[in-house]
Amino acid sequence: MSQSINVQSLDGALQVRQYLTFTLAGEPFAVGTLSVKEIIEYGQLTAVPMMPPSIRGVINLRGAVVPVIDLGARFGGGLTQVGRRTCIVILEVDHTEGQQVIGVLVDAVNEVLEIAPTDIEPPPAFGAHIRTDFILGMGKVGARFVILLDIGRVLSVDELAALTEVAQTVPGE
Repeated sequence: MSQSINVQSLDGALQVRQYLTFTLAGEPFAVGTLSVKEIIEYGQLTAVPMMPPSIRGVINLRGAVVPVIDLGARFGGGLTQVGRRTCIVILEVDHTEGQQVIGVLVDAVNEVLEIAPTDIEPPPAFGAHIRTDFILGMGKVGARFVILLDIGRVLSVDELAALTEVAQTVPGE
């Protein structure tokens, strides 16, 4: 008696994805490595007037103006205190006008982890007043969880539009 196996669903279930893990205020977070362009050492930022506190400024990345978001401030915490391990993760984010290159300020980059879809739990439900739409899921890594971010949703459409304007109006450094 032969048994048929749906290879397509089997492949999807076994597909392990890689995530770059980093720390914000002592908590582990991760983003898919496909959106990560590079990781750079924290350097001098150029402040841009009249931006929300979570937009720390812009950097010159090989002649391109790249806005830098403080994820700690974006998530409602205080501004990230720059330390020895502070760095900027350069990401490509999809939005309506194409791809936007942004930097996110993090306390420290930890490692690249492979997490199977079976080890990812859905975002927790905290109630109607707490947003969780920017969380892809909770990755189980050993006895702890890592918050997997949907980086495209971490920033609102309005913020991405503001970042695009900043990148276009600030002259190259």
